[in-house]
Amino acid sequence: MLRPRIIPCLLVHNGGLVKTAGFKDPKYVGDPINAVKIFNEKEADELVVVDIDATAQGAEPNYRLITQFAAECRMPLCYGGGVRNVEQVRRIIGLGVEKVAISAAAQADPALISQAAAAVGSQSVVVVLDVRRKGKDWEVFTHNGKRATGRKVADAARAAQEAGAGEVVVNSIDQDGAMKGYDLELARHVRQSVSVPMTVLGGAGSLADIGKLFGACGVIGAAAGSFFVFKGPFRAVLISYPAPAQKEDLFRSLPAAE
Repeated sequence: MLRPRIIPCLLVHNGGLVKTAGFKDPKYVGDPINAVKIFNEKEADELVVVDIDATAQGAEPNYRLITQFAAECRMPLCYGGGVRNVEQVRRIIGLGVEKVAISAAAQADPALISQAAAAVGSQSVVVVLDVRRKGKDWEVFTHNGKRATGRKVADAARAAQEAGAGEVVVNSIDQDGAMKGYDLELARHVRQSVSVPMTVLGGAGSLADIGKLFGACGVIGAAAGSFFVFKGPFRAVLISYPAPAQKEDLFRSLPAAE
C-alpha cells in the first residue's frame, strides 16, 4: 500500500550544503554528507540531492560526490544536477542511486525521458519541473530559474508522464525558502493532470503545512529543504525530521483517499 512520503531535499553548491530563497542567495548550512548521516539516524522516508551548479555551469554530474552519497545513504536516494544523456543516467544508477532527476534536459530533449526509462526503468526516472506563477497558471523554468521555457506546468507534467517518467517533482520557485506553506492550488492542478507518483517542493514551514498538502492531494511526496535545516525565527541551523510517532499521528489525521 502506498503511503505519503516526507522527503528532505539537499542542495549542493560548491561542494557544500546550502539553502536558497526564490532560487537565489545560497546560504551555506553545513556538510552534505554529515546531513545524510543525520537523516539516516532519523529514518527519513527518502532523500533528494540536487547539485545546483552542474547544469548552470554545463558540468558533468559530480560522480565522486554521488558515490559518497550512495555509500552513506540508507534510504532511497534521488540525485539531480547536470544530467543530460542516458549514459550519465546509467552511470548514476550504477553507483547505487535509486532515482535520477532530470530537469533542463527533459525540456530541451523529451526523448531523453523515454531513453532513460528504457535503460533503467521508469521507476528510476524523475522529471523535475521548477515553476513560477504567471497570472492564473504556472510556467516551467530551467537553469536555476533563469531560463523560461514558455511551457505550462500541467502540459509539461503530462508530457513527462507520456514519455515514460515514473515520477514528477513540482518545485515552486515563488515558495522556495519562504516557509509559509506549499502552493496548494499548484499542487492540486498538477495532481489532476498526471497519475504517476508526484512530489511537491517549496514552502513547507511546519508539519501542519505537510498535512495540508497531503489533505489536498492524497498520497504524494512532501519535500522540503528549509523546514529540515532551520530552527526558530532566526533560522538557526539545526537538522531535524519528524519522529516516527509524529509521522503516524499526521498520517492518521488525513482524510481517506477518494
